Amino acid sequence: MFNNLSDKLDKAFHVLKGHGKITEINVAETLKEVRRALLDADVNYKIAKEFTVKVKEKALGQNVLTTLNPGQLMVKIVKDELTQLMGGETVGLNLNATPSIILMSGLQGSGKTTFSGKLANYLKKKKTKQVLLVGCDVYRPAAINQLRVVGEQIGVEVYAEEGNQNPVEISQNAIKYAKANGKNVIIIDTAGRLAVDDEMMREISNIHSAIHPQETLFVVDSMTGQDAVNTAKAFNDVLNFDGVILTKLDGDTRGGAALSIKSVVNKPIKFIGTGEKMEAIDVFHPDRMADRILGMGDVVSLVERAQEQYDEEEARKIQKKIAKNQFGFDDFLKQIQQIKKMGNMKDLIGMIPGVGKAMKNIDIDDDAFKGIEAIIHSMTPTERSKPAIINSSRKKRIAKGSGTSVQEVNQLMKQFDQMSKMMKMMQGGGGKRMMQMMKGLK
Repeated sequence: MFNNLSDKLDKAFHVLKGHGKITEINVAETLKEVRRALLDADVNYKIAKEFTVKVKEKALGQNVLTTLNPGQLMVKIVKDELTQLMGGETVGLNLNATPSIILMSGLQGSGKTTFSGKLANYLKKKKTKQVLLVGCDVYRPAAINQLRVVGEQIGVEVYAEEGNQNPVEISQNAIKYAKANGKNVIIIDTAGRLAVDDEMMREISNIHSAIHPQETLFVVDSMTGQDAVNTAKAFNDVLNFDGVILTKLDGDTRGGAALSIKSVVNKPIKFIGTGEKMEAIDVFHPDRMADRILGMGDVVSLVERAQEQYDEEEARKIQKKIAKNQFGFDDFLKQIQQIKKMGNMKDLIGMIPGVGKAMKNIDIDDDAFKGIEAIIHSMTPTERSKPAIINSSRKKRIAKGSGTSVQEVNQLMKQFDQMSKMMKMMQGGGGKRMMQMMKGLK
């Protein structure tokens, strides 16, 4: 996410390295590189210029604090300005009405239907809402079927009317159905086009006027850069929407849409899509995104994702097994599944301060656990529960069954043994012994 922009901003700050104070000359040189980095990220030229002017004014207007060198101060100023550029604060959904109606808009291919499902899943699981998905894309072949597949996947009901080509009528009937069936949130997926046209705008404007949604959201593919911003303006002129959804932020996005869209349409980014899974949706926090762009990581979001997957009952069972020396490969497999639910590995690593930057050129496979899972699945239930019985002949059979080598099986066994010992050490007073060991290593 924003790797290219992060690298170029990092190089820009290096201009100030070794300087004892901020001067007009070294600030101008740094900001020239910052502006170039923003333009390369497909940020509008006017916005990039205004951004660097603001940073310059703040940089020259401050004395360097004793705890900060010029480079650190510049990073702080740029971080604050990036946060403001992307909206300044987190803006949630308006769900005060019963039912609350959310109208989804956007071009075809922006990920609107998939994101409707992600949002429904988010509201169902995290806000305990009774959600109804409504299929109003009556033109695209299989659009209703796609929405039904998504609805089935997340356990959310989908309302559609086969043969009805009137999306205004469908949406009005869906609202009546929702009220009669205890649904408190309605998400209406509308038709998109390959480009903005009068017919599409007229249709979605008619739906908007007929149902008076509490939230009108514009879904945009973040990989389209400045084109996404121009499209957002065209939609906003007609709909006056309430917020923006940025999809495909896990891809090779340059960042132009995320950085420019608030300035152009003056509407907040509310959510971002960070992967293909239904759980790959994040509330947009401008300050956290600024941290990530500047290579500072995002520990808060990482902890939040971990907490979402944390199962207190399962944790108690694991603790008991560790205490009794019964922690096995089935338990290890459950831990892997929880990590995988948190998101793709590269995204998670990017949230750890300093680590994402250090590993930027390393290709991290999203199926990094595939080999480990294959080895574990090739074990018998007894072998998984009692790893100590796995001898050389069993290792050969496991390697053959998993399509791996005996060396890889040995490596996993060694790592598992080390992890088991560490977890055992963390029980009771073992934490003290571990600290003593670490001091010894120093």
